[in-house]
Amino acid sequence: MTDAVGDEKKAGENPDGTPATSSFPARQPGVAATLKDVAREAGVHPATVSRALDPGKMWLVRPDTRAKIQTAARALGYRADVVARSLRRGQTTTVGVVVPDLGNLFLPPVLRWIANKLEGHGFMALISETRDDNERLRVSLENLLSRRVDAIILTGARLGDGPLLQGIADEGRPVVLAIRALAGTNLPAVTTDDFSGGYIAARHLAELGHRLVAQLPGPADVQPFLDRTAGFAQAVTEAAINVVEFEERALHPTVSEGRRLMSLLLAGGKPLPTGVFAHSDSMAIGALDGLRAAGLRCPDDVSILGYNDAPLVDHFDPPLSTIRWPSTEIGRFAAELAIALIEEPNSAVASMTFPPELVPRASTAPPSTQKTGVDG
Repeated sequence: MTDAVGDEKKAGENPDGTPATSSFPARQPGVAATLKDVAREAGVHPATVSRALDPGKMWLVRPDTRAKIQTAARALGYRADVVARSLRRGQTTTVGVVVPDLGNLFLPPVLRWIANKLEGHGFMALISETRDDNERLRVSLENLLSRRVDAIILTGARLGDGPLLQGIADEGRPVVLAIRALAGTNLPAVTTDDFSGGYIAARHLAELGHRLVAQLPGPADVQPFLDRTAGFAQAVTEAAINVVEFEERALHPTVSEGRRLMSLLLAGGKPLPTGVFAHSDSMAIGALDGLRAAGLRCPDDVSILGYNDAPLVDHFDPPLSTIRWPSTEIGRFAAELAIALIEEPNSAVASMTFPPELVPRASTAPPSTQKTGVDG
C-alpha cells in the first residue's frame, strides 16, 4: 500500500508538511463530479482515488484513506465511469446468470449469494430466465453474449444443452454450472450429491416404518432428478420395502406438476403408499394440495418428503420434511469459480459437490394404517 500512501502525500501537502495548493481546476457548478474533483476534496492523488473506488484494487489503499475518499465521492455525487474502465481492461464487469424459473422457491438464496460475491469483486449479475425451455435458453445466451458478459453461470442446464454450452466455453467465454451438472462436458460445476439425497430420503421413510413408498420424480432430462431417482431406488432395495410403480414424471419441478402427479398416483387404483418422496419442495407443496383435494391428510394418511429446504417450507401446514442442500455455498462458490476464470482464463478450477442433509419435520411420521388409492 506504499504507492497509495506516497500519492496521498504528494497531492495533499508540500514536503515541509504545509498544505499544498491544488493544481486541479475548480469544479464547475452543474457539471458531473470527476475523479480529480474527488482527489481535490479528499486531498489525495487521483491515482489513489482510482484505486480506492475500484473494488478490485481498493485493498491497496489504507482503510482510513479509503474511507475519506469514499466520503468525498458521496458528498460530490461522483460515479465511476464503469464503461471506460471496462474498455481499458477489455471486460464489461458483468456476468450472465441464467436460471430456469424465477418463481422457484429455492433459487432466490442462490441468486443472492451469486450477486453478493460478484459485487464484492466489482462485477454485476445480469439475470435471464429460460422457463426451462431450450429455445429460450438459446436466446438468453445469445443476448448475454451480445452484451459481452465476462462469464456465464447457468443454474438450469438440461441434458441436451452440453454441446451448446461447451461450444461457448471453447470460444473463450467461461461457463460455470450451478445446481445441475452435465455429464460429457468439462465445464466446472457446483452441485449437491443428489444420489445421496435420494438415498437419504428413502432411508428416512424406511426408518419411520413405511413399507410401501413412492416417488414423484422430476424431469427425465435433468441430471439431479435422475440421480435422486437412482439413489432412492437403491435405498428401498437395500431396505427391502415395496415401491408403487409410477411411470409419470414431472415436466417441470413445479407446484402444479406435483399436484398433477399426486392426483394421478391417488387415482391409479393401486395400494396407497404411506410415504411419498417428491423431487423438489415445490412439487411436495403441490402433492400436499393433491392429497387434501382427495380428502386425505398428511402425515396421518401419507407422509410427504421434499427436496431443497426452500425458504418458508417450515411454515407450511404441516411443516415440510425435506432434504437440504446448501444454497449459500452453491451460490458463493459458483461466483468464485466464474471470477477465477475471468481473471485467469487458463487456470484449472475444480468442481465442487456438497453433501445433502435430512431436515425432518412434521410432514413425515410413522405410518398409521395401510390404505388403497381413492379409486381402489
